[in-house]
Amino acid sequence: MSLKKLVPQPIRKLLRPLVDRIPLTVEYRPMRSEFPGEEHRFDYQQRYVNFNLSPGDRVLDIGSGGDPFPYATCLVDRFLTPTPHRHGSIAQDGKPLVSADIHRLPFRDKSFDFVYCAHILEHVDDPVKACAEIMRIGKRGYLETPTISEDILFAWAKERHKWHVVSINQTLCFFEYSPRQLEGIGSTVWENLIMDRRYHPLQEAYFANRDIFDVMFPWVDSFTVYVFHLGGKVESLNAPAGA
Repeated sequence: MSLKKLVPQPIRKLLRPLVDRIPLTVEYRPMRSEFPGEEHRFDYQQRYVNFNLSPGDRVLDIGSGGDPFPYATCLVDRFLTPTPHRHGSIAQDGKPLVSADIHRLPFRDKSFDFVYCAHILEHVDDPVKACAEIMRIGKRGYLETPTISEDILFAWAKERHKWHVVSINQTLCFFEYSPRQLEGIGSTVWENLIMDRRYHPLQEAYFANRDIFDVMFPWVDSFTVYVFHLGGKVESLNAPAGA
């Protein structure tokens, strides 16, 4: 809250010469409510994505962790015990849970109507193989990863993420992080401000624009993948002829 709202104008005019001499800013920041998506990703995803699911659809959540996709009928996670990448304990919500690696999923071809995978692909060793498995077992789905801007501002990538991702139409491009990019801003100042329980207008700017800070990628049938390694190697999957 600004000084104008707290102090009447006549008193402000009297105090201004004195206040201007004091190298101190007093700011009142009230406690805030929780923003949509802070606790459950689906709360912000449904603002941007029409999942278009029907009763009876077989829905797989890969990397469900502690926040399973609410429409999932089956969950997959590689690690069933706590890891540095997961906040809190794994949750099942009464759904079957399979321990499996995304590079080798134990399901038949096209056995799921929808495959959901959020904030997993930035970690994988082999994006081509992981994406091939997703397309093999699913008829369509939704993928989500953080953008490079989110990783850099929060300084989340170091020792956590290997890739940043860009989506163009039905194409996902994976870029291997450089050591400098992994460092990000090298500070928790942005994370502390955004996650603070006291209100700041930048919090609203962040939580109201999650489609800018996350790659949101619905796909149907198949999609194209390009992987750009730091050493110059480029891999692809389902690339158009001559590309």
